[in-house]
Amino acid sequence: MGNGILLEIRDLHITFTQYDRGLKRRHLHPVRGLGCQVERGRLTAIVGASGSGKSLLAHAIMGILPYNCCMEGRIYYDGQLLDEKRLAALRGNEIALVPQGVSYLDPMMRVGQQIRGGRRDAAARETCRGLLERYGLGPETERLYPFQLSGGMARRVLIASALMGDPRLIIADEPTPGLDAHTARRVAGHFKELACEGAAVLLITHDLELALECADRILIFYEGNIIEEADPGDFREGKNLKEPYTQALYRAMPENGFHVWEEAGR
Repeated sequence: MGNGILLEIRDLHITFTQYDRGLKRRHLHPVRGLGCQVERGRLTAIVGASGSGKSLLAHAIMGILPYNCCMEGRIYYDGQLLDEKRLAALRGNEIALVPQGVSYLDPMMRVGQQIRGGRRDAAARETCRGLLERYGLGPETERLYPFQLSGGMARRVLIASALMGDPRLIIADEPTPGLDAHTARRVAGHFKELACEGAAVLLITHDLELALECADRILIFYEGNIIEEADPGDFREGKNLKEPYTQALYRAMPENGFHVWEEAGR
């Protein structure tokens, strides 16, 4: 691995079993032989359709896949295999997840307590207030409950919670759904700042335009795999895009006519 690579995923397969009516089972294979790398100091965006299985990648890295999932493949962190024991020590500290839903916030706990993870010492309180200030939230936010937050505030609280441990790897799983365009750009800008400060950031999103604004690399997710890697400039110029699905994403952008992808064209 190169010196810049913090996370590497090799030949990742995720399968799980679902039960239909009665005892009828069906087997799904949403991630198929996926491989990718995430580098220090860069924001890498994985872009694919909503519901295509991208979030399973975040859960696989964090070791929080559903009980009915089976994972095969290898995940390396800082050059060493990320096994269960090592992950347990790193999760929430060096490796942080910004989850997709604000429902991850405990509705019965004040914001400050959640960001601090229950810590009450002076250093933790100072760090918490610094994070709130960084993301445009006043010190009074500490006393609020999640139901008192707007959608944008809740997203920023989730980011602050993830950063409490000063992580080296940040995984942001669809962090902007439901936000207006201005707020979504601000949230994406926060992740770009973290990458510029040296963290490795993996942004998982269905929003190609948002990814193009903040990412250093774009990885295209389709049919359970990364089918192409592109620079943001490739999409702006419409050049060097090899895969039909990637080309279709380019043509579907507003400035290119909103052309609809037809599955038969794959």
